[in-house]
Amino acid sequence: MLSAHPVILKNLVARYQSLAALHTDTGSPARRREFEDVAHLLCVATGTSDVGAALGAARHRLPGARTADDSLVGGAPERVV
Repeated sequence: MLSAHPVILKNLVARYQSLAALHTDTGSPARRREFEDVAHLLCVATGTSDVGAALGAARHRLPGARTADDSLVGGAPERVV
C-alpha cells in the first residue's frame, strides 16, 4: 500500500480538526461538503474506511509518534522508565 507523505497527513489532520471545531458538519452545505471531503481524504490517505481510524492511523504515522503508542488498539499507554 502506498503511504501518504507525513506533511500531507499532518495538514489533513489539522484541517479536519479545524473544521470539526467550527462544527461545519452542521453548517452550510459548502462547509459540510468540505468537512466530508477532508474526512474522505484522510480515509483514502490512511487506507481506512472510518474517519476515527483514519485519524488514529495518521497520528501514528506522523514524525514523533511513540513506538509504544497504543492509540490504535486501546488500553493504557506503556510507561517508559
